[in-house]
Amino acid sequence: MPSDPLPETGRPAADLLAELDRLGEADLPVRGGQVTAYVYDTGRDAVHDLAAAAHHRMLEVNCLDPTAFPSIVALERQIVGAVAARLGGGHGIFTSGGTESIMLAVKAARDARPVEGRAEIVLPVTAHPAFHKAAHYLGMDVVPVPVDDAFRAAPAEMAAAITPRTVLVVASAPSYPQGVMDPVEEIAALAASAGVLCHVDACVGGWILPWLRDAGRPVPPFDLSVPGVTSISCDLHKYGYAPKGASVVLFADEALRRHAYFASAGWPGYTVINTTVQSSRSAGPLGAAWATLNALGAAGYRDLAERAMATADAFVAGAAEIPGLRVLGTPAVPLVSVTSDDPELDVFAVADEARARGWYFQPQLSCGGIPPNLHFTLTGVTDVEALLRALADAAKAAREAGPPDVPADLVGALAGLDLDSLDDAGFAGLLASVGVDLAPSSGEPEMAVVNAILDALPPETREALLVRFLSALYASA
Repeated sequence: MPSDPLPETGRPAADLLAELDRLGEADLPVRGGQVTAYVYDTGRDAVHDLAAAAHHRMLEVNCLDPTAFPSIVALERQIVGAVAARLGGGHGIFTSGGTESIMLAVKAARDARPVEGRAEIVLPVTAHPAFHKAAHYLGMDVVPVPVDDAFRAAPAEMAAAITPRTVLVVASAPSYPQGVMDPVEEIAALAASAGVLCHVDACVGGWILPWLRDAGRPVPPFDLSVPGVTSISCDLHKYGYAPKGASVVLFADEALRRHAYFASAGWPGYTVINTTVQSSRSAGPLGAAWATLNALGAAGYRDLAERAMATADAFVAGAAEIPGLRVLGTPAVPLVSVTSDDPELDVFAVADEARARGWYFQPQLSCGGIPPNLHFTLTGVTDVEALLRALADAAKAAREAGPPDVPADLVGALAGLDLDSLDDAGFAGLLASVGVDLAPSSGEPEMAVVNAILDALPPETREALLVRFLSALYASA
């Protein structure tokens, strides 16, 4: 029986806040641009402080019942209206993030277009795993289609993949891994000709592409103004710079949006009608997103978008000058991925060397013919010269150290391992044998070996190992 961490009597507030500070010492920094994934920083402290205050103001308001708390309706209408005004109109829902927005779009497509057997989603291999997650939860199948040499969805192959069970075709604007735009107009047209709905995943791009277009950059049509596009998702906690928990999904018509809702009246309790996957949820993120949008305004977003894209342009040019590295694709937004064709320069080792220098570069495993690479989400606060120096230094150190040593017999053993035979403690011991200690005091693990092992395994085995990793991580607390 584990010890009970709950104190018998309440602890002083100062002690609790001090402990939060202590626990956060090992976290990646959320400001300053040295973490090239997960976080988005405007560089404007006043905006962040305002969002925190608005979040606190709405913290205890429950979005479960809009008739009890009409403020949530007013705020959501304004947020959805602002997004719709820039993404071709439509009727929207405020959600907790891109995955929930995608989940609702997939549910709406399934329920609006019933088919015999399990419904299918046709998507490029570069589409976000949230579609796989939605299909898993909703009893559907995913049909992945290869991308072309520019990492863009191939319309002809997607058209060939459509069957009578297809209810949704997906395009990305842009795809996350390489930041490239799929040919939305072509994909939407083929979906429409087949009588199938089309969702555009603009979770990353939806709140930066319109501002880049305003600035005169070439942005191809991608939103609900494109014939055949029936839904689109846009995260406000990415390039909208709102605190986490803020996204919008737009539907081309009201009827399709209603298919995203859930209602239940088959019990003797209160009326249940949900616009999102969640029921009870704090209005804090809603208030914070509303405050952020209004504090920055259109001019603020244009400035942030232009500065972020200028940073990306400079980074693309600079990364190409580092021996052994090259950029994958032509990014349409400030998302850049860098790989190496040099067998002596391992990108996973580069990530470890960068982490030792105070930078976080996000590793991406090989998949669908795309080589392993490092992903960079950039903003206007990113010091591109310092970033390029860190990348060059890390690449030089990684080349000198050589690729991680991955025993072939270990990869084979893992591929054939019966994971169900190991409890969490046993799996933690297995991780320790390759240099990963889950103990909080162990410092930063060297992940190059782990990533190299995962990269050598098929996706199904990777997934099984990652599930066990997460289970062991939380069990070790």
